[in-house]
Amino acid sequence: MAGGITDTGELYSPYVGLVYMFNLIVGTGALTMPKAFATAGWLVSLILIMFLGFMSYMTTTFVMEAMAAANAQLRWKRMEKHKEDDDEDSSSGVSDSDVLLPDGYARSETRPILSVQRRGSPNIFEITERVEMGQMASMFFNKVGVNLFYFCIIIYLYGDLAIYAAAVPVSLMQVTCVTGNHSGGVEDVTKYNDTDKCWGPIRRIDAYRLYLAAFTLLLGPFTFFNVQKTKYLQIMTSLMRWIAFVVMIILALIRIGKGEGEGHPPLAQLSGIPNLFGVCVYSFMCQHSLPSLITPISKKQHVNKLVLLDYILILGFYSLLSFTAIYCFRNETLMDMYTLNFTNRNITNIAFIRYFMGLFPVFTISTNFPIIAVTLRNNWKTLFHREGGTYPWVVDRIVFPAITLIPPVLVAVCTHDLESLVGITGAYAGNGIQYIIPAFLAYCSRKDTQLIFGSGTVNNHLSPFRHIFWIWFVLLWSLFCFVFVTANIILSETKL
Repeated sequence: MAGGITDTGELYSPYVGLVYMFNLIVGTGALTMPKAFATAGWLVSLILIMFLGFMSYMTTTFVMEAMAAANAQLRWKRMEKHKEDDDEDSSSGVSDSDVLLPDGYARSETRPILSVQRRGSPNIFEITERVEMGQMASMFFNKVGVNLFYFCIIIYLYGDLAIYAAAVPVSLMQVTCVTGNHSGGVEDVTKYNDTDKCWGPIRRIDAYRLYLAAFTLLLGPFTFFNVQKTKYLQIMTSLMRWIAFVVMIILALIRIGKGEGEGHPPLAQLSGIPNLFGVCVYSFMCQHSLPSLITPISKKQHVNKLVLLDYILILGFYSLLSFTAIYCFRNETLMDMYTLNFTNRNITNIAFIRYFMGLFPVFTISTNFPIIAVTLRNNWKTLFHREGGTYPWVVDRIVFPAITLIPPVLVAVCTHDLESLVGITGAYAGNGIQYIIPAFLAYCSRKDTQLIFGSGTVNNHLSPFRHIFWIWFVLLWSLFCFVFVTANIILSETKL
């Protein structure tokens, strides 16, 4: 998440970039979407997911515009440095009157972009260097803005880790806790509660906490080291994810086609909207990864159209997954983690598929947990870092990993309600990352571009939503969502 300018990496075609982006967005959040759809009603869910998809696409174009502006600034600064070096080399021939001229930065303001473009690349706004969001925040925001950016990223990553820490033990508990009266029917999925027996005297909640402890002991130590996701591990987890999604859709369609679908979703249910909002925001999240995704694309002339196509495909996929789910299963039988609905014999007699679906989150999430934990730890380090300073060994190797690992595990101990965890993470931290930060990046980068290059300069990656109205619209929408979700939570707690 955080970080500065990194290598672009191997270039790939726009269509490969489209596939990568699709794969990035469609992740764990999609597995909680069917339950959220069923709770809010099919019509409300369809309207809201279309609108939130549009909003996510808009802010994605804001981030790409800011990336182009950041690349332009970096090129301009290098040009100015080269010019200053040239001036120093010829300083022996400088007259007294020349010394009284304004400095390099002031001179550049009187000849903004033309000289740079003549000496540099054909288009100074071309995105060729990967500038991460943390670096863009440092370039375009003041100190308070940078700290708020890191705070938002950190809260989002904490939510991510809490979701992962709960999802794996829930899946293991659901697969391994089989009681004597289990008949394998669809309706049996949600008949159990936390106090029911799992094995002998061990309750289901005890089994969940045992699995959580094992998960923490096995994967927690990676937080204290540096790990990264390899290409082959990424391919393997992506392949498993797509097999699971395709199998779920096919099995649900077969069941509906046979007339065995049990779902009768309501048209609209307003009480489910706040949670659906959080789930949808979380499921469309990609803004924080755009620099590493967009920069290696070889030809970026039509990148906005390709991203739009991606969002349309993702919207269609989410709708297909959710609608087949809500018409195949009754609302009360839909699990927070949709894969767990396919662990019953009534859905499929193939034991391998049942166990694959039940254990699918265990395989995929377990590979992501250490990566996200290390990313969160590094963001903590960046937030408190001071120029030229170093951390003591205890702080660097013990304190930062500990404050990274302990809070999400404690949250997972307190609750395993995945739908609520995803909803709250999306509604609050996701709101900031997907709406507020991109809107301010676009606004501040436009101001800086005008100041440095002049008002006549055109960013060739300027968002189609270039009018200031759209920035205000995004900010007002994010404020409305924050107030609405908070009010709903307070009212819900008051009723209890």
